[in-house]
Amino acid sequence: MKNFTLFNILVLFALFFTETISAQMIIGKPSLQFGQACASPSFNTYNTKFSFTDLLVGGSNQFIIELSDSSGSFSNPTVIYTSAAGAVTTSQATLSFSLPITTAGEAYKIRIKSTSPAATSPASDAFAAYYKIHNEPFSINNLVSSSSYCSGGSYILTIDNPGTGGNNSPLQYPSLTYNWYKVNEANQTTSDFVASGQTLSVSTPGTYFVRTNYGTCTSDSYSNAVTITEVNSGASSSIDSSLGNPFCPSEGSTTLSTVNGDSYKWFKDGIEIPGATNRTYVTNETGTYSATVNLGTCTTSASIDLEVTGFTSSIDVPETNTLDSSGTLVATITTDAINPEFQWFLNETIIASATSNSFEASESGNYKVIVTQTEDCVSSKEFLFSITEPFPDVENIPNMISPNGDNINDTWVIPQKYITGTNTKIAIMNSQGKVVFQTDDYQNNWPENQIDFINVNPVYYYVITTSSNKTLKGSITVVK
Repeated sequence: MKNFTLFNILVLFALFFTETISAQMIIGKPSLQFGQACASPSFNTYNTKFSFTDLLVGGSNQFIIELSDSSGSFSNPTVIYTSAAGAVTTSQATLSFSLPITTAGEAYKIRIKSTSPAATSPASDAFAAYYKIHNEPFSINNLVSSSSYCSGGSYILTIDNPGTGGNNSPLQYPSLTYNWYKVNEANQTTSDFVASGQTLSVSTPGTYFVRTNYGTCTSDSYSNAVTITEVNSGASSSIDSSLGNPFCPSEGSTTLSTVNGDSYKWFKDGIEIPGATNRTYVTNETGTYSATVNLGTCTTSASIDLEVTGFTSSIDVPETNTLDSSGTLVATITTDAINPEFQWFLNETIIASATSNSFEASESGNYKVIVTQTEDCVSSKEFLFSITEPFPDVENIPNMISPNGDNINDTWVIPQKYITGTNTKIAIMNSQGKVVFQTDDYQNNWPENQIDFINVNPVYYYVITTSSNKTLKGSITVVK
């Protein structure tokens, strides 16, 4: 009986001693091994160190890391790490944890708890923590870079959902919040915070953009900038081209966009485009495009001179030319196009043999040449010109002379507009095609020497080429 009593006393003493040790289990304040936690799908691992009294730590003990809310409160903590039973037995331990994807705030804290014996550490220092679930540029205002509101009104900027132009909209993540900014007019590299929210009502002209709110963490989750103007009725605004201006047609059609309004009318080169009544208009043609926009209490107009990029070209003849039936007009294209191709047309019919940059036209009619750049930005430009009859003053060019020394019609006298000082080229050939006279400073002095012949009156042929590339061909018969 005495032995039993002594055994019970020893058991009770051991239990008392264990409970006393358990009651004294202490976990120190967690030491953060980072400054701020800017997590993302590609990185989400953070370390903390802590100490604890390791006397009689149970073999089934687990250490748990709890995360507060964004204000540092542990009224409803989130468990972000649980160790395996008995995995941590030595003090000065280091644990790693990851943040939930909904984490967003500047004053989070963590604390560490144990299960056997049960104990809880003090809270850590506060730290900024954000999970950057969206970390790429996104679009607002359908990527239209400018919009307007009527004087005294306002304009609503919104984040696109889904994103415009393939952009990933952050609105698909309900936990995210947003901050809007206005670009500083005095220093375009800085901006001022305006408001928070998914939309922004603008009543002050300026350039605005929005960022996903990741606090002090940097990110690439930001929008395009939109310039908002205030207009009175009849004031002008702008039109944007999705492929830029100039644009490259080989990349497809470009989308022209004007400011948001209640209704629209589009025009090309001053002529209304039937059925074009949306905010956007798709085209692959150059020209001057304009739109009138009804903004509700006022109207605005916008225009753009849409051009093709890639190369420059010019033609050396005027749009209107006159030529008699025996003359020709040489038209030449100068271009910096890469590997260019040329197509010439007469009255909308292709001239199959004309494939170079120059063409000698001898018929009257309406001509067109299309220059195509076949590499880089594949695009075309066209030039138009016309030829009509008669060639000016053709009746004043003689086709007969009599160089017999009587001072009457001894030389070939042509109109003043073709002689010295006009840069007109004169070439005279005999019946065998040999050039017997050539000058660009003709003085009505051919022939300068006697032309000897007995019976047959010799025939010569002339070519007159003006400074504008107009040509006239004819014959000269020499008589006694």
